[in-house]
Amino acid sequence: MLFLTVAELEFCHLMFRDGFRPTPLFGVAMVWLCLIDAKFPSPALLRPGILLILLGSLTWQLWHRQGSPVADWALTVTSSLYIGLCGAYLIDLRDHLESGLWWTLTSVLAIVLADSGAYVFGRMWGKHKLAPTLSPGKTWEGYLAGILVAGVGTALLAQTFQVQSGMMLSVNMWHGLALGILIAILAPLGDLAVSMIKRQVGVKDSGRLFPGHGGALDRIDSVLWTAVIAYYYVRLFIF
Repeated sequence: MLFLTVAELEFCHLMFRDGFRPTPLFGVAMVWLCLIDAKFPSPALLRPGILLILLGSLTWQLWHRQGSPVADWALTVTSSLYIGLCGAYLIDLRDHLESGLWWTLTSVLAIVLADSGAYVFGRMWGKHKLAPTLSPGKTWEGYLAGILVAGVGTALLAQTFQVQSGMMLSVNMWHGLALGILIAILAPLGDLAVSMIKRQVGVKDSGRLFPGHGGALDRIDSVLWTAVIAYYYVRLFIF
């Protein structure tokens, strides 16, 4: 919750640099609502909570009309829904699935392997730019290497988890292979999405939480997509 709160605040700060005025109070409230609903789903707070925040943030813009109130309202709502709803799947993955701890470890380490493989092989042999206007350092060679590293590495990790746990887990080598490849293919889109935002406002990093490595939004961008992909992979193909 704290980490995703910082990510939402960083997004608002980025928009401030571009002349917009999203409302951090409502943005953080939406993120918290999504996470609390994922952790404690029984009170069914999500729909009334979203409605309250939507109407409250719109009323705020009606009362404090400055700059671009429609865009400011849209940025407040969409950013917090993106971070909050995707972040909630980290809780769903861990708490609401059988072997949730092992699926969480497997999926998060899959994107770490994909990023590491893409970085190392891209630096060594990368020649063809993947998205030159968004992220000049990414190459097709690195991207494909990341898929290979994530597939093989996640398969080995999943098999190791099953052996070391001493239990019959739903996590196994073949599911690790498939999930690693799927995450490596799709989750980098989260990275590119944040790169698009940063390019629009002309900054390299979303924040300074991790000196030399950027902010919370920089660190969580691909993980948000990873959590969604892993959760629905398990729901569709395991349970």
